[in-house]
Amino acid sequence: MNSKLDSQRLEEGLEFLLDFYKLRKVTQAKEAVAPVVVQNVDTKEVLFIGYANQTALQYTLEHGIAAFWSTSRDELWVKGATSGDTLQIVEVRVNCEQNSLLYLVKLLGVGACHTKDGTGKTRMSCYYRRISNGQLEFVD
Repeated sequence: MNSKLDSQRLEEGLEFLLDFYKLRKVTQAKEAVAPVVVQNVDTKEVLFIGYANQTALQYTLEHGIAAFWSTSRDELWVKGATSGDTLQIVEVRVNCEQNSLLYLVKLLGVGACHTKDGTGKTRMSCYYRRISNGQLEFVD
């Protein structure tokens, strides 16, 4: 299958195809990274999980805009730079073991996910499907 079909199948399909190898792929990336949970400061909804290296964290702290390290493209990813769906940093927290971050953010755009719903609107969160009887179903 080509990557366009794979993306469509993964992002819009109802077949449950969880990538249990994602962290293995991340550890093979050129940059050392830590996971970042991104949470809407107002609603407390978890928007997505990304990764940050020292460069991304420094950018985030200096500019007040959520930035990540793209492990698939091996480059700095400033959320909203191309989509306009920027995430303004309210607070950055670190967990007890100092191996993950929490970005508390305000949405300055329409949503946080790179996918769009059936009407073409950016989805608020990347968690827009749930598991039901071994299959996926869209959450309203």
